[in-house]
Amino acid sequence: MTPAELADVRGRLEDFAGEVFTSFARREQRFNGGLYLRGLMLDGRRKSMVPMAERLGVDHQRLQQFITSSTWDYVAVRRLLAERAVGVVAPHAWVLDDTGHLKDGDASPGVARQYTGTAGKVTNCQIAISVHAVTDACSAALNWRLFLPQRWDDALAEDKSEAAAIAGRRRRCRIPDDQRHRPKWQQALEMLDELAAWGQVPPLVVADSGYGDVTALRLGLTGRGLPYVVAVKGGTSAYAADAVPETVPWSGNGRRPVAKYRSAPSSLRELALAAGRRSLRRVSWRQGTKASKGNPAATLRSRFLVLRVRPANSDIPRDGDGHLPDCWLLAEWPPGESEPTDYWLSTLPAGIRLRDLVRLAKIRWRIEHDYRELKTGLGLTHFEGRSWNGWHHHVTLVSAAHLFLTELRLTSPKAISMG
Repeated sequence: MTPAELADVRGRLEDFAGEVFTSFARREQRFNGGLYLRGLMLDGRRKSMVPMAERLGVDHQRLQQFITSSTWDYVAVRRLLAERAVGVVAPHAWVLDDTGHLKDGDASPGVARQYTGTAGKVTNCQIAISVHAVTDACSAALNWRLFLPQRWDDALAEDKSEAAAIAGRRRRCRIPDDQRHRPKWQQALEMLDELAAWGQVPPLVVADSGYGDVTALRLGLTGRGLPYVVAVKGGTSAYAADAVPETVPWSGNGRRPVAKYRSAPSSLRELALAAGRRSLRRVSWRQGTKASKGNPAATLRSRFLVLRVRPANSDIPRDGDGHLPDCWLLAEWPPGESEPTDYWLSTLPAGIRLRDLVRLAKIRWRIEHDYRELKTGLGLTHFEGRSWNGWHHHVTLVSAAHLFLTELRLTSPKAISMG
């Protein structure tokens, strides 16, 4: 935002800060919270301490102390933000995702050489896991976790010298002892549990194949009573929905046979190919932004097939009669392709319309818009501090700034030029 735009909404911003920072114990903390929000939203290439302080006309140490040393509880702020965000967005789904923050050196918490989709390769970075409330029109981050690779967990070290070095890095970053290496999918479930404890439950959960391919994540969602639409790889094993477990005759010796599937499962790709092009239906799911002569309305459309299947991973519990649970398989098979290019599994109701299923499977696109603005416009990745609390303070305030801008766009779209 320009200084003039920010001045025009100063009163609204102060009211917003007053509500989301009610957990701050001191008046100075509430003032500094509003100051930091202004710094994040003001135009400027970098949103780290020194350039933000210069634009605000304050000593950068004031911002640094507030983010790095101040003891305010970021969890309490996130709880208020999540409640407000769900009310503002009225989400159709929650999306699980993660994003990489490219970093030099290895002194910041969680930094390691690891794969990130942001760069599309293994590189030196931090990885943040997030949950977002989304519609096709708007979205907001609800919760965050900082991923700690194994090299940041001294309990997983191979020898004492490595463990001591890791413990030293953890102390310098002031990482709490209970924060250890856990898979991203597990942290995603933990965030959903935390949000549920705050009284926030998703209408359904959407995720890419980095999460959807994990059977334990899908089982965890089902165990929590949460429907999902998650991307998976075509090689995922499954039976057709009409496959029936069989019980072989008992010989009278040993244990009685149990009902089980007597043939090997197929892959989702094989099931989709067997259904063939005759099962395809053309679906339009939303308006895009790239109009063309042949598509002046920029309508996004493709061809899809939908089948009932029974995913067959070995750790999926069977029913008492041996049946595996069934769900939707959605596959996208674009014109000109020899086979489907994308696959999703979904536990949405059997009567859902195909167009609605496709729209929800595709709704994750909104997160790319979120990450772009959070990182480029609001400085999510610009934090240069090296403390655990500092990172979480910064990310929480970036989420607050993003929510404030989202509210402005929905109520006063002419108030801002950003994004």
